[in-house]
Amino acid sequence: MVEMAISTPTLPDFQFSQASLQDFVDCPRRFYLRYVLRVAWPAIAAEPVEEYERHQQLGLTFHRMVQQHLVGIPEARLTPLAADPDLERWWRNYCVYHPAEMLPDVTRYPEVTLTAALIERRLLAKYDLVVVQPGLRAVIFDWKTSPTRTKPPTLKARLQTRVYRYLLARAGAHLNDGHPFDPAQIEMIYWFAEHPEAPVRLPYDAAQYHDDGVYLTGLIKQILSLDEDAFLPTEDERRCAYCPYRSYCDRGVKAGTLGDNEDDTLEDFAELRVGFDFEQIAEIAF
Repeated sequence: MVEMAISTPTLPDFQFSQASLQDFVDCPRRFYLRYVLRVAWPAIAAEPVEEYERHQQLGLTFHRMVQQHLVGIPEARLTPLAADPDLERWWRNYCVYHPAEMLPDVTRYPEVTLTAALIERRLLAKYDLVVVQPGLRAVIFDWKTSPTRTKPPTLKARLQTRVYRYLLARAGAHLNDGHPFDPAQIEMIYWFAEHPEAPVRLPYDAAQYHDDGVYLTGLIKQILSLDEDAFLPTEDERRCAYCPYRSYCDRGVKAGTLGDNEDDTLEDFAELRVGFDFEQIAEIAF
């Protein structure tokens, strides 16, 4: 087990996100290590290592390409960047299905950020894409490059779904000519590059909005109230195989097998590992 110094949690300027809240729900100890202590990763997240790293880098490149296309760069200029067979297939599926063009007369907001105050902190969401029919409808798109299509009930329960839809209703009025979205106008779509014909669509309503507000407020309040020794490791040790912090908790050495996990944990870790934020994308050089 790796030894480390323990300090009292202090998050004076911390902005909560779906990723940090999901970490806490999955494993309070992981939240503490990742966001409070900010310790270095002592282990890989999945095996085989080369394939894991390759897949994550391709996923980041795909997000860059889609973002660049949404801001006006033609498909023909981006297509040569898809040299890898997997990336070429994802890009071809995107170009064939054009998921962001499903609605007429819309305004598209790629890589938009929304934030709102909760308790004494801020909750932040960075979206792949929000498509708005002013006064009528708002659709959140999130691009997924995982090999498997995550089950709808799993996605509905994820903090990403709860935070993204809640914040669009709570803080998205400026995307709708100054009028707050009615929760019933909001839908979230997870579009899977490997399964383009089967996106997961999750509509919203006032009851879910109320429940999400209560839940998210309570979750942040709980985190802020904990002493450092109360951030305990998860009781579900199956999660530990995909956690790069597992050696800090004496939860094994061998990483889990790529493709066996059923949620987006590995994608979340990929953002930090390569120092890249899906929602803060630099322009691709041609």
